[in-house]
Amino acid sequence: MKAWVVRFVSLYLFNVVVLLVMGWIVPGVAVGWAAFWAAILLTAATIWLKPVIKKAFAGAAAKSAGQRTRAGEWLVQAVLVFLVELIIWIAVVLLSGVSVRGWFWGWVLPPIALLIAWAIYAAVDDRIEARAGAVYDRATGGRATDAAAARPEVRSTRAGETGRRELKDGLTDEQRRMLDEL
Repeated sequence: MKAWVVRFVSLYLFNVVVLLVMGWIVPGVAVGWAAFWAAILLTAATIWLKPVIKKAFAGAAAKSAGQRTRAGEWLVQAVLVFLVELIIWIAVVLLSGVSVRGWFWGWVLPPIALLIAWAIYAAVDDRIEARAGAVYDRATGGRATDAAAARPEVRSTRAGETGRRELKDGLTDEQRRMLDEL
């Protein structure tokens, strides 16, 4: 449970900042106070909706992957990633108070900005979530225990591994830790 709370809150705060900066920099996007509600939608969509959409698109694209060149495959993957970001952006705009003007400034550029922001978050998410976890532990008075840290088979990963290797059950180490903490 702690891992989900920490992940949601840290991604939520990051998304609030991203939406506020996007509203400030991109001329076709007006965010304002809607950033707080839009960040909840964006965070939920990132955690739960994005993997589902990505899997559906990847399955459809995999059917013709053998017929494409390497450059063609890269282009198809780039378009799929953009489409996933666009769907999430459309959902956020429709369900929140974020308003957009213009085709390029309101509908094309923001998903690209989200993609760049999430790439930055992916690069620093372990540190952000570790810091948020420490704050969570201090706030709960240390009552929350990390079940994954107590399990020796999770702790004993080799130093060169990123923690995302897949075992025979189809779960990554990160997914297994999250399930253990529930």
